[in-house]
Amino acid sequence: MNEHTKTSNRRLERRIPAGTAATIRLQGGVTIAAECTELGVGGMTLRADYVPKEEEVLDVEVASPSSGITRPPLRAMLEVRRCHRVEDGVYEIGGAIVRVVE
Repeated sequence: MNEHTKTSNRRLERRIPAGTAATIRLQGGVTIAAECTELGVGGMTLRADYVPKEEEVLDVEVASPSSGITRPPLRAMLEVRRCHRVEDGVYEIGGAIVRVVE
């Protein structure tokens, strides 16, 4: 029996520590600087000074790591699953990638 359900917030996929620059693009052209701290097949974790709504879908662009092969940034739509404050003005946003934008 598969315990992974759509309503579950548990991550079953492996996440890789990233530590790369990211940008959150909001409606109206507003951009928010962020850091992608983890990236995986099914989702990512960001740190930013933005507090999204639960299940809000964010347009996120993650830069390529500075070491290694130069690649274009990853742009994805991220459905927010969790958000909590990690320090004054900084929030950790975890979510599921619902679509990769080409």
